[in-house]
Amino acid sequence: MTPQEIEMIIRGIGETLYMTVAATLFGYVIGLPWGIVLTVTGKDGIHPNRALYRILDAVTNIMRSIPFLILLILVLPITLFIVGKTYGSTATIVPLVISAAPLIARMVESSLNEVDHGVIEAAQSMGANNTQIVLRVLLGEARISLISGATITTGTILGYSAMAGTVGGGGLGDIAIRYGYYRYQANILWVTVILLIILVQIFQYTGNLISLKLDRRKV
Repeated sequence: MTPQEIEMIIRGIGETLYMTVAATLFGYVIGLPWGIVLTVTGKDGIHPNRALYRILDAVTNIMRSIPFLILLILVLPITLFIVGKTYGSTATIVPLVISAAPLIARMVESSLNEVDHGVIEAAQSMGANNTQIVLRVLLGEARISLISGATITTGTILGYSAMAGTVGGGGLGDIAIRYGYYRYQANILWVTVILLIILVQIFQYTGNLISLKLDRRKV
């Protein structure tokens, strides 16, 4: 590979990490409280609200059913309004967040629902209010599962960022499409694929390491 191609690959790695990390963080800003509300208002939640749960549940299912590439096109007006353009790594963060938020919400709901109801009842018997139960009991007891879900989510968002390369989304996916596919440069295609695999493995390893450190049972 030429020095220019190596420089392009390095820049692509930076853009991919930028999109993935930013979209994951913003996705959790929306998805974490969304998932908490789903858990709290569910049938077995600490504050059941059938109407609100059904609305949020339906919205979650509908948004998760839309393929990312389709969503990428559907939200172009929103992306243009927020970022001012519809191409590049920064613009890609918008559809990534919109796609990731319902996935995160469902994963958070699943993790929180795994918490033993006996622990929740014990906290209630000691006078803990709903906010304290959510922050100290639900999130505390489900921390390992939440970290595992975050690891899966990050890998998924990384994959979505690569898909965005088909429409000029930037990053390694964009390089793979423009050079590896359209210009038939197989060496660049394989390098980008290998780098994407390595990045996923790094995220997976980091998530597992954090889970082990937070799991008091492993100490």
